[in-house]
Amino acid sequence: MKDASSGSAAQIPLLASINADSQVHLIIGSNPLAAARCTRSLQAGAKPVVIAPDFESLQHTLAAHIENGSAQWVHRDFQDEDLTTLGREEVDHVVDMVFVTLGASNPLSPHIAKLCRRLRVPVNVSDAPDLCTFSLLSTYSDGPLRVGITTSGRGCKLASRLKREISSMLPPNLGNAIDRLGTIRKRLWEEDFAAGLCDGGFDVDEDDSTGQKHTFNSLVTEDDVNTAKTRRMRWLSQICEYWPLRKLAAITDSDIDSILQEYSSGNVKTTDVNGTQLPTSKGKIILAGSGPGHPDLLTRATLKAIQDADIILADKLVPAPVLELIPRRTEVHIARKFPGNADQAQEEFLRMGLDAVQKGRRVLRLKQGDPYLYGRGGEELEFFRAEGYTPVVLPGITSALSAPSFAEIPATHRGVSDQVLVCTGTGRKGAAPEPPTYVPTQTVVFLMALHRLSALIESLTTPSTEEGARPRTLWPKETPCSIIERASCSDQRVIRSTLEHVCQAFETEGSRPPGLLVVGASCHVLHKPNDEKWIVEEGFRDLDELRNTIKVPVNNETS
Repeated sequence: MKDASSGSAAQIPLLASINADSQVHLIIGSNPLAAARCTRSLQAGAKPVVIAPDFESLQHTLAAHIENGSAQWVHRDFQDEDLTTLGREEVDHVVDMVFVTLGASNPLSPHIAKLCRRLRVPVNVSDAPDLCTFSLLSTYSDGPLRVGITTSGRGCKLASRLKREISSMLPPNLGNAIDRLGTIRKRLWEEDFAAGLCDGGFDVDEDDSTGQKHTFNSLVTEDDVNTAKTRRMRWLSQICEYWPLRKLAAITDSDIDSILQEYSSGNVKTTDVNGTQLPTSKGKIILAGSGPGHPDLLTRATLKAIQDADIILADKLVPAPVLELIPRRTEVHIARKFPGNADQAQEEFLRMGLDAVQKGRRVLRLKQGDPYLYGRGGEELEFFRAEGYTPVVLPGITSALSAPSFAEIPATHRGVSDQVLVCTGTGRKGAAPEPPTYVPTQTVVFLMALHRLSALIESLTTPSTEEGARPRTLWPKETPCSIIERASCSDQRVIRSTLEHVCQAFETEGSRPPGLLVVGASCHVLHKPNDEKWIVEEGFRDLDELRNTIKVPVNNETS
């Protein structure tokens, strides 16, 4: 947990990716660790300088670097002036980084560390975390992708295992996909720039430290000319956020060309087409809810529908762990419902589903949450029924009620809340729905609201200036509220605040879609905040831990 308004509850290291090209790294020692430090410096493009008195004591890899000229050797003991004489000319010969591999018990280690701190030169001392101003991470590399792990010097080599565990969960060729998506992003900009749709230089990402901005899912309207110009770039961002990693890693140049051609022609289509044998039986369509996020929250009926479908039409918010359950043989399409294109994408999906079911295929329309709760399930049923196909509707656990549970917010609580209201934050065509009146004993859950959070909070807490607006009781600004994002998933995030400060919290923390807003006194029943403006809680693993502790009985007759 961290207090986002008054600093962190516990000190955490500032992790950074350093451009070490042409830097001078001073390595003091001749043991295997010194060799490893030398190798890492060379990989980063730095120029290592090794200080060790005897060549015979050099570890063989270190000696090889010195013999082939990739590392410089100063064959004597360390001297204080080495820190200010062996560096680059452009920084007045001060070295850029120091690695001391002598160990904490060597009296030179604290001495060198003290000198480095005085000169503000980053220093790492082996086996002495208190003397270090930085530490190296255990890293995994795949092209431009770098994953780093640190245990802050307390992991007893556990960082290496954690790196292997995490890297094993990533799909192969993800680095190539990152390169490919980066190339297409620049290509989109160049084409839009040539067409006069954007100004200035190429908007490269500043760094990887921030998530999606709080405006990530803001609606793009036809009269919003400036934002509409960047539709394609926004669409690419939506793909990067919502497509499962396995699908992203498998993307090819031909896929990109096909996507661009389809987009440029105005035909907003999806791209996964794996030719399958069309069944000769009568077609069938199922509308199913995938629940809030975690795959264990699927109903058994929906899981069977996923396994049996010939073609699956999935909303972009269906999470990757659920999509991973789809057999590889199954044709899959993911809706391109980026803000401002929802109606076109919905129409395209309806036609695609109708075409498939008319060919006798088993069609699964997989939706986030529950199909009938702001999921257009009723509209889709009417459409297919009018065409002669009545869908089977499988309910899903809605995030409107489950997300508060995962955030330890009781939707109803004796003496606090005796009713629950579920609202949408966005009406048809992006219109703002009428805000509910304040009821002290009511818990209100707003779905599809975070992209216009500021306007929503203002409508709840300030009188309406519109003529003919119905009178209503305003919500007190001190009313408790919580933003819950990616509920039930391992990267779940809960921001606990009040109506007065929640907008500032959301803008500061950024967006992690999908998310919702819960408002009411029940938000602070089990979590009573102190004087913080907001607090942030990261992660949720209860379902994974429950899966690991439950022993599933084996049916000997069928196993």
